[in-house]
Formats: sequence, structure tokens, C-alpha cells
Amino acid sequence: MNSLPPILNKVIESFTKFPGIGGKTAHRLGLHILKTNKKDIEEFAHALLDLKNNISTCSICHNFSESNLCAICLDDKRNQSIICICEDPSDIFLLEKTGYDGVYHVLGGLISPLDGIGPEELNINTLLDRSTKAAEIIIATDASVEGDTTSLYILKILNNTNLKITRLARGLPVGGHLEYVDEATLTKSIHERVKINSNI
Repeated sequence: MNSLPPILNKVIESFTKFPGIGGKTAHRLGLHILKTNKKDIEEFAHALLDLKNNISTCSICHNFSESNLCAICLDDKRNQSIICICEDPSDIFLLEKTGYDGVYHVLGGLISPLDGIGPEELNINTLLDRSTKAAEIIIATDASVEGDTTSLYILKILNNTNLKITRLARGLPVGGHLEYVDEATLTKSIHERVKINSNI
């Protein structure tokens, strides 16, 4: 029999909906909230609401942003001729640690026919528009079946351009996700990126 108050159970259940948080961790977080002073909890609650109400996506690269354009796209010191393509805005946070000074393009996912995700569901049309002003496209998708499928599709649609198209060096483990790669390996992969062509 569950002896916890229904309200606390609801909070614990809510925490379990977050990735990587199981029942025990959710239980500890729920109890921690009870022990935390009211002011801190109110500030936390307001921060969550502000996050949902005020964060959208950049109209150029689709990164998270509080305004129409993100800080990276607004930075005139960035090399606008190099576009690094990634799956999710969270990948940008990781790639920024490598010293990369170009700009980004977030696809919003990877091509996965089994999951019903095709090119039409991704931010590929805007990539085509941006590619006309670029000199190099870096494909930084995961080293997975979906990542390779997406990479090949992008390569195909950009094949008749004069763009230099590269991909992260294969220091990345096959099947691995960028979020689990250490900073040193990711830095090495982007600096030693390799040129790819339609014959791969």
C-alpha cells in the first residue's frame, strides 16, 4: 500500500517522465522538494514556465533561442561560410566545446522510415536555402543507421553543388550518440573531419 500523500505521488510520477530518471530517483527528488524552502521552489516553478513560454527556435538555424535569431547566428565573428548540420539543439552545446567557429543547422531529427520520419519532417528545405551561401557543409549526425541514412540523403541533394561536404572523423563509436562522446574525442573528430562524396 502506498502511504505517500496523493500530491507527492503526482510529483514523483511527473519526475519519472523525464529521461534518465527512474522511480527511486524520482522519489528522492519529490522528497527533496518537500524539504526545500518555498521561495526556492517558487523560483524553480517560474523558471520552468519562463522556459516553456519564452524559448522558441531560431528562424535561421533552428537552435533554441529567446528571440527570432539565436546568439550564434547573430555573432558576426562566426564563420558563416561553414555550416555544421546536427540532429538536435543539444548537440550544439557539445560541439561548441570543440572550438568550432562556424554556424549550425539543426535538422530536428534523423531520417527513420520505421518511425515514420522522412525528409519532409526535417528542416532540410531551409538547409538548401542556406547552402547557396556556404563553402563547406559538415555533417555531424550520429554514427548510427539513421545518422548514416540522413547523411547520405543530404549528400545526394547537395551532390550537384560546388560545396565541400565533410563528416566528423570516425573516432566516434559506431552506433554512438554525440551526447555520450567525451569532449576530447569530439574535438578530434571535428578537426579531423573527412571529405565525403556520392560514392560512399
